[in-house]
Amino acid sequence: MISFTETPLRQTTCSRGFVFLVAAASLLLAVSSLNAQTTRKVAVAAAAAEDDSAVFKGYRGVQLGMTTDEVRKKLGTPKDKGDEQDFFIFNETETAQIVYDSTHKVVTISADFLNPGNSVPTAKEVFGSEVEVKADGSVYRMVRFPKAGYWLSYNRTGGNSPLTTVTLQKIQ
Repeated sequence: MISFTETPLRQTTCSRGFVFLVAAASLLLAVSSLNAQTTRKVAVAAAAAEDDSAVFKGYRGVQLGMTTDEVRKKLGTPKDKGDEQDFFIFNETETAQIVYDSTHKVVTISADFLNPGNSVPTAKEVFGSEVEVKADGSVYRMVRFPKAGYWLSYNRTGGNSPLTTVTLQKIQ
């Protein structure tokens, strides 16, 4: 038989347990929220730092926004010339494609390098930091630089004769 003195004790114990459970859940939620905010702040800070650290901003003196005439003065006569794009062949292992907008200003610079050699830029030279190399020897990384108004990618195929492409393109 249960007396009246036992019932309030059980209710008090249950109430304390419930309050403890709610307090623990609230604390866990607060810590999780703080951790998520910290993670977001770190990611935003890293993106902002990366935005300012673009090493590769042009190719052979050509930069985004230059006119067709300025590009041709820097690189010479293109192998294939047009209003929208020029294609340059520098030697057997290096080519470039320059794309222009309707005002004849550079919006894309894409350079291709065949076979490794001294003239092939490394991902570290392009981004200013190491980039993960996959097991087959290939490499790919793309970074957007919104404040600067462009994105940059580095792509190298695997194998004994890798093709490396570095592309710089205006964000439109």
